[in-house]
Amino acid sequence: MIYEYFLVFLGAAIPWFEIAVVIPLGIVWGLSPFWVMILAFIGNMVTVLALIIGFDRFKIWYTKRQEAKGKTASKKSDRAKKIWNRYGLPGLAMLGPVLIGTHIAAFIGMTLGATKKNTTVWLTISIAAWTLAFGLLTALGFDFFTDKI
Repeated sequence: MIYEYFLVFLGAAIPWFEIAVVIPLGIVWGLSPFWVMILAFIGNMVTVLALIIGFDRFKIWYTKRQEAKGKTASKKSDRAKKIWNRYGLPGLAMLGPVLIGTHIAAFIGMTLGATKKNTTVWLTISIAAWTLAFGLLTALGFDFFTDKI
């Protein structure tokens, strides 16, 4: 059982997998919604905070990697810039987990000039809100469908 909860933590920490997938899967697997939400939140926040703290080094590494691959801006980056231009950091942080991922939202926000403090605050709010939304909706929806069968 501890192994399954560790997988929830680890899955939430992995970019592009994150809370939107991990929380519903954990709850559908029969794990406690409370612990799934707590561990997914912590797992996602750990790697987002690591990215924010190490942003300067990460930016240098990421830029070199993209140049080596010969890539230009991705669709996700373009989508993030449009969100940024329209809604700023709060909008990017709140929409990021479902549209582009929290890690990309943090990276794009900071690339476009957001401070580490503001990025941390807004992404913490966003990840907490989406954790509650995914957790409660999945738990209530799963209970609704399993009670009817």
